[in-house]
Amino acid sequence: MYHDICDETDASGFAGADAALYKISATEFAAHLDAISGKIKEKPDRVIDWKNDANAVFITFDDGGKSALEAAEALEKKGWHGHFFITTGRIGTETFVGRNEIIELRRRGHVVGSHSDSHPLRMAGLSRAEIFDEWRVSTEKLAEITGEKVVVASVPGGLYSKEVAECAEENGIRFLFNSEPTTKVGKVGNCLILGRYAVQNRTSATEISAIAGGDFAPRLKQSLIWNAKKPLKKIGGEGFLRLRKFLINHKTGN
Repeated sequence: MYHDICDETDASGFAGADAALYKISATEFAAHLDAISGKIKEKPDRVIDWKNDANAVFITFDDGGKSALEAAEALEKKGWHGHFFITTGRIGTETFVGRNEIIELRRRGHVVGSHSDSHPLRMAGLSRAEIFDEWRVSTEKLAEITGEKVVVASVPGGLYSKEVAECAEENGIRFLFNSEPTTKVGKVGNCLILGRYAVQNRTSATEISAIAGGDFAPRLKQSLIWNAKKPLKKIGGEGFLRLRKFLINHKTGN
């Protein structure tokens, strides 16, 4: 799970120190791709072409920042495709992709999917009607741009629930990525639920290639950290997010 590929952290996607944790430079990204290619036997797949191969690797990008085309070009040098999940309420704004970039991503064979419309940080905390509308509005906007039905999405903010998946499925989503670091595949109705391993600015090429290659230790590390935070996110709610943002800003001096 990547986000933005940029040398200046506020040049693409959401601004701020918390968002910057998930942004890496173009040089670092190229090193990641080289390392991954040395560890996997088959090239990364598109989930829409997936044949339930347990060793399949999917490369995804959340938010829809304007660096998407640069990331796509780096993948294409390897003959690979990625998944670009768009926050549709930000389309065409200063640091996010516009209509033409989205059309170009699809033309070049990449998967374009929904990342909600407004990017709620606690999507599972919304009412069912609000969750439904996040998916409905987003998928309708993307369908109008691409001229095709949207069947792939990712959950913003990392707070997933069955209700989030049910509302996605009701809006035609057949593959929903969340942020749980797991290779287990769930199912809600006709929608498959897939976890992901997060890439942060401190994630090395060695670590990400080990994860892609199926090494147990780095996958377990992410799983343990994620599961330790999970109850805090649920219990703490908005307070947990404010505390997290404060600690990140304090650490980075912002």
